[in-house]
Amino acid sequence: MSNVPSDLKYTKSHEWVRVAGDVATVGITDHAQHELTDVVFVELPVAGRQVKAGEAVAVVESVKTASDIYAPVSGEVIEINPAVVDQPALVNTEPHAGGWFFKIKLSAPAEVGALLTPDAYQAQIGG
Repeated sequence: MSNVPSDLKYTKSHEWVRVAGDVATVGITDHAQHELTDVVFVELPVAGRQVKAGEAVAVVESVKTASDIYAPVSGEVIEINPAVVDQPALVNTEPHAGGWFFKIKLSAPAEVGALLTPDAYQAQIGG
């Protein structure tokens, strides 16, 4: 069974969001990394990029497939995680910790309310 931390919000496209003040940290869920299998490459957006909720902003490639990563909320990318570029396997080993992708300064904080709760995400993935 996938690990679905209770302190995160989720998207239907398997991103997780950790909100602290007006900053959202984004990564992919444990379920998503299991589906992808071994992650071999991560392409992240550049800091300073303005993104809209639902926009494809990053790419993760595994031995099986390449997948777009979508911005769960709108705002400005203020930080990326260079560790996942250098060590893509972090996405597999630490999907909710060291394997985060980028941080967004929220431009529309109300969008967070539209994200899935842990229980709703667990139900979506059949947990």
